[in-house]
Amino acid sequence: MQKILIVEDEKAISGVLHSILSDELTEYEFVIAEDGLEGFKQVEKEDFALVISDIKMPKLSGTELLKQSLALKPESTFIMISGHADIDSAVSCLKDGAYDFISKPIDINRLITSVKNALAKEHLKKENKYLQTENKTLKKKVSKKYQMIGESAALQKIQDMIEKVAASDARVLITGPNGAGKELVAHSIHNQSERARGPMVEVNCAAIPSELIESELFGHVKGSFTGAIKDKQGKFEQANGGTIFLDEIGDMSLIAQAKVLRALQESKVSPVGSDKEIKVDVRVLAATNKNMQAEIEAGRFREDLYHRLSVIEIYVPPLDERKEDIKLLVDHFSGLISEEHGTALKKFDDKAIEALKALSWTGNIRELRNVVERLIILGGNTVSAEDVASFVRK
Repeated sequence: MQKILIVEDEKAISGVLHSILSDELTEYEFVIAEDGLEGFKQVEKEDFALVISDIKMPKLSGTELLKQSLALKPESTFIMISGHADIDSAVSCLKDGAYDFISKPIDINRLITSVKNALAKEHLKKENKYLQTENKTLKKKVSKKYQMIGESAALQKIQDMIEKVAASDARVLITGPNGAGKELVAHSIHNQSERARGPMVEVNCAAIPSELIESELFGHVKGSFTGAIKDKQGKFEQANGGTIFLDEIGDMSLIAQAKVLRALQESKVSPVGSDKEIKVDVRVLAATNKNMQAEIEAGRFREDLYHRLSVIEIYVPPLDERKEDIKLLVDHFSGLISEEHGTALKKFDDKAIEALKALSWTGNIRELRNVVERLIILGGNTVSAEDVASFVRK
């Protein structure tokens, strides 16, 4: 139960305050101190939701109690009371950090209102602090999820490129096989850019039916097609001020490609079924596992859009071309998976790592993560080469 401290040298007044406020605030416990020094000792000992203090008191005045308490615990909330009220005392207390100042004789309704408002403010402060802590924790988890792991020359080259391009607004086309980590590259670019405070909106172009891709990217108005029961904001508009990541761009229909090209040229989008143009400020990152030159020659991808998207091109090699990173990746995934499962961290011995390096990873890093999870679940206390032989079929 949270506590409220009443610091008052006149027992009759502290008794009345306690009686009235305890009836109004049944969820709080009340503590009474008979002078400023005793009040400060209580503040040192406990965290109070609120301190209600007289100003004129023996041993330590209310103004000194206020200053010393806020120096010790800056988050403390004080309401000051005095029978010697004047404007200078009120201003001085408020400048020193008091929430409110009430003069004697006390207006009970005014006191109750002030106390409830102060407690509401205190609750809001704690809630905001909690949310900020949760937000930081979430950001750390997100950052960890998209962390690029490895020390190979291939990965170092990618990280050097990311560092160079992140500060600009240049469009980047990320190429490479499925599961190699193209999404991680996109997130790294966004997180290191000046747009990191803005949204990062991802669109998997291969997962959206061709007849719905335009609506997904640019939005639609109610009644523009069967099933459009209300207006919908598109991904480009959602990403305004941030980054849009068009994954598997090579699977996008030619009609949608034409609209994306126009959006890039004019920084405007038009929802399906509307003549309205919406201005957007979006950085575009795209990724594909396809040979784009072959797609262009086959007439499946617009060459002009390709050149718009590939101002910078970053190639992410398959895991088989960076096997020296496998140990670091295994350690990283082992930590993440153990945390997710709520189990003790499992180690992989050197022979197990060598056995994993000897395998071919056609599914790349995504496949390696799945294998690590399987070995953590099925393997011994320390994962061995025998566990790899038993539980990894190639």
